[in-house]
Amino acid sequence: MKQLNRNFLAQKADFFLSDIEMGPDTAVNALEERVLQFGEGNFLRAFVDSFIDMLNEQDLFNGIIVVIQPIEHGLTDVLNAQEGCYTVLLRGLENQKPVVRKRIVTSISRGINPYKDYEVYLETAKNPHLRFIISNTTEAGIAFLETDKLTDKPQVSFPAKVTALLYERYKYFSGDPSKGFIFIPCELIDDNGTELKKAILQNAKNWELPDAFIEWIHNANHFTNTLVDRIVTGYPKDEADNLTKELGYKDNLLVTAEIFQFFAIEASKETANEISKTLPFHKVGLDVVLTEDVTPYKLRKVRILNGAHTISVLAAFLCGKDTVGEMMDEPLFVDYLKKGIFQEIMPGLDLDEEDLKSFANSVFDRFANPYIKHYLLSISLNSISKYKARVLPSILEYHKGKGELPEILTLSFAALIAFYRGTSIEEGALIGSRNGQPYKIVDDMEILTFFKELWGNVGENTKGNSEHLVQAVCAKTEYWGANLNELPGFSQKATAFLTDILADTDGMKKTLEKVVSTC
Repeated sequence: MKQLNRNFLAQKADFFLSDIEMGPDTAVNALEERVLQFGEGNFLRAFVDSFIDMLNEQDLFNGIIVVIQPIEHGLTDVLNAQEGCYTVLLRGLENQKPVVRKRIVTSISRGINPYKDYEVYLETAKNPHLRFIISNTTEAGIAFLETDKLTDKPQVSFPAKVTALLYERYKYFSGDPSKGFIFIPCELIDDNGTELKKAILQNAKNWELPDAFIEWIHNANHFTNTLVDRIVTGYPKDEADNLTKELGYKDNLLVTAEIFQFFAIEASKETANEISKTLPFHKVGLDVVLTEDVTPYKLRKVRILNGAHTISVLAAFLCGKDTVGEMMDEPLFVDYLKKGIFQEIMPGLDLDEEDLKSFANSVFDRFANPYIKHYLLSISLNSISKYKARVLPSILEYHKGKGELPEILTLSFAALIAFYRGTSIEEGALIGSRNGQPYKIVDDMEILTFFKELWGNVGENTKGNSEHLVQAVCAKTEYWGANLNELPGFSQKATAFLTDILADTDGMKKTLEKVVSTC
């Protein structure tokens, strides 16, 4: 079976146009390289790269991406073997109905491995048409490394590689202020653009580069902060053979993802206007927001999407569920989530109500996606810090606004304590037990040790010690940023829930049913 590439596409154009969305079959080499991208992994290929392909299809951008491999071992060779072409397979639910969309993406011209072709990498700095730099180099990618040097070929860190490229561009264009870049980083850290700029400036200072160059970084380049949201499940190894037969070609870069997407870009009005005009994502139906403050959208994602995970997965696991899909097959958990999200989380968010409702409704389709097998234990990692960031603020906002405590969110705190029940630590994990079967609780060792000792001191008489358990956990100010025993009524309500949960082997489910029916 033939491998996907541009020549293969040209031969099979009629076939694909009848079955698969496909970018323009024009001579892609005639398009100018207008985007430099650091990272050739699954996420960007199923996110921004496919968005730009959609723009090109409608003659709305007419530019192409040159990809830089940010680490020594990557996919550049595979990308070049397929001449930058690959398939994105979007699968999920829309209005509770299964949807599958296939698209052949042709928005990448070539990949460059600076570890093999450093001079070719630096040569891209001389391209007058380049305007955008996009990146996804993992959360650890945006970091200053003091040992990087300008003379390295290449530098180790991503910011150092960019600094060297910027300096080359600055020199080649004699500091022309129109030849700076708009940076659109997609790394999953807060203020990703701000942090990238900070690391670049640190490199420039460390390398004792001219003050005029540093001023050019400040004045000619624009660093946006972003929020990205799409689950990208990557190469479908278990389905690869069947999908190859279905597609009719071999694609070593096939990438699967959910249908939902959201992209918020924080920029000044001037930069936002340029992005909107040059990359008009809204014209092809993409949910891309340009804003001067991305914070409300971060809060929406953290409180609703991430918060919904955190309030439900531990309770669902204790009820015998293993995946998010199994959880969503149970009407009890659907009702539990609806009440938690719409009645207790959303009232504390300062965003347009219809926008919040739309986003919240999408959560249910995303959680119930039959094409993604998301294990509850995987989501449970580091649940203490997740609870503090995702759920506790909603509890505090609810109490502040209504003068009472939210039932669902408080119950989820009791479920967290019940989930962290274990009396031994093995291979860095606290070992819990569900229906006689062990499971691993993964968190910081200090946290695991605390819960091991807490539950060990209680012994078998757990029901009669619920108050002690809850108060001890609430008192850990280093976990929550405050003593939760001082939140009026919180420890008492959580104690009542924990008592019910520990009452018998079905205590978790019975407690859920009781609370959901009365909310």
